[in-house]
Amino acid sequence: MRPIKQVYQYIIYSLRTRLSRVQYIMLVATLTGLFSGLAAVFLKTIVHYLQHWITEIDISRFAFLLFPIIGLVLTVLSIRLFFNSHIEKGIAMVLKAIARKSSFIPLKHTYLHMVTSSLTVGLGGSAGLEAPIVATGSAIGSNTARISDLNYRERTLLIGCGAAAGIAAVFNAPIAGVIFAIEVLLTEAVVVSYFIPLIISSVVGALCSRIILQESSLFHFALQETFDYRNVPYYVLLGILAGFVSLYYARVFKRTETKLHHWKVNVYGKAVFGGFLLMALYFLLPPLFGEGYESVALLANGTPAEIKDNTALFSLLSEDWSLVIFTGLIVFLKPLAAAITIGSGGNGGNFAPSLFTGSYLGFFFSKLFNNSGWVKVPEGNFSLVGMAGVLSGVMYCPLSAIFLIAEITNGYELFIPLMLVSSISFFIVKSYEPYSMDIRKLAKEGQIFTHKKEKNILTSIHLPEMLQDKYDSVSIDKTLRDLVEIIKKSERNIFAVHDNKGRFAGIIELNDIKQLLFQPEIFDKTLVRKLVKKPPAVLSEEQDMHTVMEKFDITQSWYLPVLDKEKKFVGFISKTKLFNKYREILASQVDLYEEGE
Repeated sequence: MRPIKQVYQYIIYSLRTRLSRVQYIMLVATLTGLFSGLAAVFLKTIVHYLQHWITEIDISRFAFLLFPIIGLVLTVLSIRLFFNSHIEKGIAMVLKAIARKSSFIPLKHTYLHMVTSSLTVGLGGSAGLEAPIVATGSAIGSNTARISDLNYRERTLLIGCGAAAGIAAVFNAPIAGVIFAIEVLLTEAVVVSYFIPLIISSVVGALCSRIILQESSLFHFALQETFDYRNVPYYVLLGILAGFVSLYYARVFKRTETKLHHWKVNVYGKAVFGGFLLMALYFLLPPLFGEGYESVALLANGTPAEIKDNTALFSLLSEDWSLVIFTGLIVFLKPLAAAITIGSGGNGGNFAPSLFTGSYLGFFFSKLFNNSGWVKVPEGNFSLVGMAGVLSGVMYCPLSAIFLIAEITNGYELFIPLMLVSSISFFIVKSYEPYSMDIRKLAKEGQIFTHKKEKNILTSIHLPEMLQDKYDSVSIDKTLRDLVEIIKKSERNIFAVHDNKGRFAGIIELNDIKQLLFQPEIFDKTLVRKLVKKPPAVLSEEQDMHTVMEKFDITQSWYLPVLDKEKKFVGFISKTKLFNKYREILASQVDLYEEGE
């Protein structure tokens, strides 16, 4: 690995001396798009052939039911043997790296998600490949930027480039890749010039997909019917339903996944148990197996009758009503299947399951109306628009959902209903939950960037780097004379006081004792304990900068003491220094072209 890195750095350094800064970044973005696109194509190909091989096995009609157990056990085994029994998964890992780790993602993330997700999803786990692909592409972008000697802002941009290329490759949708990177990962204000490297990477990733992947591996549809404005009221109803289904999806998934994740049993036993639960679900509802894109294509292309049904339960009803019940149950149980897959040790994401759920929801909704005889609506179109609605509500990415479905249908015929359904669904879920289920906990803890620019800047500042620790402290049992000696040697105007056990006892400000300094006759008679006062507020080393700023605002102080876990003084935080750092970060967010001038 080291010789490859050295050769790469030699070539890059040679080019860097001949190119401007902007040209150099475009070159690295192109390479990131190529590497990420190839990684996405490789992962998609492995999973496609694994699932094709499973369906071709001629052992038993129900042989496929055993593979999810094998996949989960192999995933857990590989994580324990090769990845120290724990991996950070998905989009939350990427966002945390941007906010808390200076956009450095460990090198192992360039391959670990491909290994584990191919085992999980390829062998039948009811999850998606998009989150692992985003994590892999982001890791490729971060590490390519690192060995190319790019700074934090440029590394963050390259993370977005890797993710955009991955999404573009897996869906052959370059516009959706760019929008996804901006909408989900690069949540800070994006400078216009950032679009160019993002577009380059996304196009390169899509070209990898278009050139290498077979037609059967790509996710695309041909519209059966054009948009009819008379169906707008039904699209509005679908948007409302998609919003509440998205809320249901998020809550059922998170509750189930959390319970399984924290279940204190042997990890292999948990994987086997989860596999048996999936086996039962797959027996009743075979489309839940794997990503499920094949059955989604059947719905969108108007051939739902070809979907497999292993039981005789639905044959008791007419074909039309059995399809309504069948698809309704799938909408209801898909979040549970995805949660079981990931909670019992698998690696995958919610991107594909939300598309799958939305497709079945759209079909269920339109089929219900058509069976009632009240109205005739296009079931294929509603299946496609439902995908955008639930994706928007689950992943909090309405623009990505709109452009993704527009691109995979090779046109913008459905643009109006896509906009309606996605925006209504997103509005509903945002009214109940400000953050998506994958990042809710991290967002509330201030560990990731959000769309609030001021908070993002504070998140990027860490308390230890703001700490001014060169402050003298004095014992509470000392006299004013001892304090005067400290004042003579110090340039500070505030001093910490500790008790006889070294614990923080309070502060003394120079202004408070100024008059006493001109009365030397009382130096030996006045004890420090009579001069000490309680500070307006006290900070701890573990607190984030949001809390620090809130305490500065409430107290109107310019200095606040910081204590460790044992209540010992470690230094002061200066509001002036904090404001200067804030302005410095704000000033660094400049256009790429302006920087190159």
